[in-house]
Amino acid sequence: MLLPHQPLQDTAVVPPQRVPSREEAGPWHAEAVCRRDEAGLFFAPSKEPTAARLAREEAAKRVCARCPVMIECREHALMQPEPYGVWGGLTAAERRVVLARRRRRETELQRSARMQAAG
Repeated sequence: MLLPHQPLQDTAVVPPQRVPSREEAGPWHAEAVCRRDEAGLFFAPSKEPTAARLAREEAAKRVCARCPVMIECREHALMQPEPYGVWGGLTAAERRVVLARRRRRETELQRSARMQAAG
């Protein structure tokens, strides 16, 4: 605060604080909520009954829902692609659906662009 009797040049200018980006803060998975939970919640044991799998996956999704890096985790699993487990709130089957939709949308966009260019 500048007091009326202080000359302007004596006033200290404090530069604004820069918030580091997530990339600068470290890898996204360091902030993942699941790092504090049992890994078995996110990956199926062998020969798991369907009812148990569905219950486990729903519990894993509840953990994902409160995670600050859920989107980064999901994108990682889609780009790898991760073939097993719950990542970013999606099961392997759900990720396959998302990837198929993305491929279909990309194909449609490319077709539309070719039609406009030929136009």
